[in-house]
Amino acid sequence: MFWQTTRFRIDLAQPQVMGIVNVTPDSFSDGGQHAHTAAALAHCEQLLRDGAQMLDIGAESTRPGAQPVPVEQELARLLPVLQAAVTLGVPISVDTYKPQVMQAALDVGVDIINDIWALRWADPAHPLAGSAVVAQHPSCGVCLMHMHREPQTMQAAPMQGDAVAQVLHFLERSAQDLHALGVEKTRIALDPGVGFGKTVAQNFALLARQSEFLALGYPLLVGWSRKSSLAGMAAGTGTLDAQQRLVPSVAAALLAIERGARIVRVHDVLQTAQAVKVWLAAQA
Repeated sequence: MFWQTTRFRIDLAQPQVMGIVNVTPDSFSDGGQHAHTAAALAHCEQLLRDGAQMLDIGAESTRPGAQPVPVEQELARLLPVLQAAVTLGVPISVDTYKPQVMQAALDVGVDIINDIWALRWADPAHPLAGSAVVAQHPSCGVCLMHMHREPQTMQAAPMQGDAVAQVLHFLERSAQDLHALGVEKTRIALDPGVGFGKTVAQNFALLARQSEFLALGYPLLVGWSRKSSLAGMAAGTGTLDAQQRLVPSVAAALLAIERGARIVRVHDVLQTAQAVKVWLAAQA
């Protein structure tokens, strides 16, 4: 299996570690640490040294309760970083749901659009939807994620019922709709959206039944890194803040890989990459 992107045909025979770069002052786990261009680029370079095979760069926090960022502000944060990042020799993903930002990122050579809204978000001020921006590009990759409601409200009223069945239906339909616009299947990856409007039990059901997503025939990209669902499970009678979730994050990433995920999106690249090497050695 491979993932076709703007500049790279990514071989998914082995799992890929995607390093997270938050160019934001308010991300839930590392807000403000890489908010300036120089710091963000230094972090990109460090993640590559640590073993990241691709980078996912975003400039708007999507943590529960986060407020939207105006397009102009998001572009001002992102573009200087993206312009430098595309020279680093690895696939670069941009984490955005705004069509204007998608187009600007693709114009500077970004490889992947990673959209929490699965290209559903519409801006009346922009003539093209995100799906049209992606469809008009000849080869960019795209990751379609499931999110219940929106960041401001998703955890105030999480999903009800069988989340796996609902997420499966949504992702299958979203991929089919994009394919109908002319986007080749090899350009599409799917993300079940751990933590985006689901309960703790529902998040772990996504992991327990991950094989059902593989049956759709698309590469699976999974993001368990530092998610709050890991905190209570790993802490016993206490809780763990985001910076203390390293061990459960690596464990969840490795379980996702064991169950067929091809890309894991993580903050703690060095430790995850080391764990993946151990897992690969055991496959020989």
